[in-house]
Amino acid sequence: MDNFSASLRIGKPAVAGDGGIVAAQHRRAAEVGAKVLADGGDAVDAAIATSFALGVLEPWMSGIGGGGAMVLYRAKEQRYSVIDFGMRAPVSLDTADYPLSGKGVASDLFPWASVEGDRNLHGPFSIAVPGVVDGMRVAFERYATKSWRDLVAPAVALAEEGLLVDWMTTQNIASAAADLQRYTGAREAYLVNGLPPVPAWSARTELRLPQKALAATLQRLAEAGPRDMYEGELARKLAGEIQSLGGKLSVDDLLAYRAREAEPLMIDYRGARVAATPELTAGPTLAHVLKMLSEDLRPSTGPSLDTYLAYASALQRAYEFRLTRMGDVDGARAPACTTHFCVADRHGNIASVTQTLLSIFGSRVNLQDTGVLMNNGIMWFDPEPGRPNSLAAGKRCLTNYCPIIAEHGSRRFAIGASGGRRILPAVTQLLSYIVDFGDDLQTAMHRPRIDASEGPLVIGDKALDAAIHAGLSSRFEYVQQHRMTMPMKFACPSAVMREGAHTTGVTELGVVWADAVGVV
Repeated sequence: MDNFSASLRIGKPAVAGDGGIVAAQHRRAAEVGAKVLADGGDAVDAAIATSFALGVLEPWMSGIGGGGAMVLYRAKEQRYSVIDFGMRAPVSLDTADYPLSGKGVASDLFPWASVEGDRNLHGPFSIAVPGVVDGMRVAFERYATKSWRDLVAPAVALAEEGLLVDWMTTQNIASAAADLQRYTGAREAYLVNGLPPVPAWSARTELRLPQKALAATLQRLAEAGPRDMYEGELARKLAGEIQSLGGKLSVDDLLAYRAREAEPLMIDYRGARVAATPELTAGPTLAHVLKMLSEDLRPSTGPSLDTYLAYASALQRAYEFRLTRMGDVDGARAPACTTHFCVADRHGNIASVTQTLLSIFGSRVNLQDTGVLMNNGIMWFDPEPGRPNSLAAGKRCLTNYCPIIAEHGSRRFAIGASGGRRILPAVTQLLSYIVDFGDDLQTAMHRPRIDASEGPLVIGDKALDAAIHAGLSSRFEYVQQHRMTMPMKFACPSAVMREGAHTTGVTELGVVWADAVGVV
């Protein structure tokens, strides 16, 4: 039994914005992107500005020390594209630096064999080469209409304000405080006298955590351009401080990194065309799930017990295939650290973007000289040799993100989520609600969901009907959970939809910072 109200109901209306819309995990980041659209910017312009803003406003989720992927629809050419800016293992990586401890499994997201000192989970050896800035460079050079400086400037201004402490800030910092204590930069950036900060009780006062070093870094990026992160002064600062902490990531590792534009994985599902990320993402697993649903799910007037049984069965079978063939593993043991946002502009261009540090607060290494919180992308790799996803120098990381853009009839829509392995079940169900049951975004986001990403366990939203709970419990190892901010037992999706000239956006109900912001 839990302690929560049985009568509490949470909702968010869909937001309209026929001049464009941004749906993001933080309202102020969505406002940054919406202002770019209001000033005549392209969806890609707004995506770049939103990306940098999110790294300041929710730094434990993503930022310039992380990686991700962007799916694009370009209306004039009627063309889909993917920009891959996933993280990579450093070329300088030496697998001998990750000796197995022989003490069971790791304590974070994936139950890999434990490594001595957990150095693949946190600290300087856990850092992979970040890709966000170069991904934004590729998007900027190919599609942007505004200046690079103008798109980075809002993030600079937000960092100069400092990080506002409210209860969500306190909650996120408290969840990782024990690890943040380990590293001087993180301790000084996020803790106050060694403890999580507490928001001001008075309505007349506020507490902010300084982000001056990050503001200076973003200003440098705005002026020197994105490749400064990989081959200029910022590259030297990043690599120098990581090496001073004992890590090996070098300027040469940064110099060698290039984000790339690629063809999307196109999936046909019951009359819908879905553009997804290919290769080492959850896109191929989504294709596997949708193939099974096309055979096993029989849509009716609304989702029924048979619907959720089909979802659970398809997701479990697809994950079993993924963990044996692609190198993912069974079970999520700790919160993932990711953000997703979607943008649509007045011309019909759409961007669906997921970016991540992997774990919450990534490597927990907040570089003092630059203010950059670095990823722990090395944790994506199996430290045992000879496995499908074993650790190796220069290797691309296998990821769980799954941003998509789909078209069905007169509607084109973008969906994605944060939440590690829970992303795929959320994207699958929202897509199905729209395609199989004709839902608009508000209806789809308010429907209860299940999660079937944790091996044999299926998690059901308590808001599901009692008969559905009973039916799922009879077929699966099953628990009921509330859909709320923390602990997140379900993913955190965002979505936008364009039908004709009408555009709407929605975000996850239980996340109090998330919002869609429209442009008239």
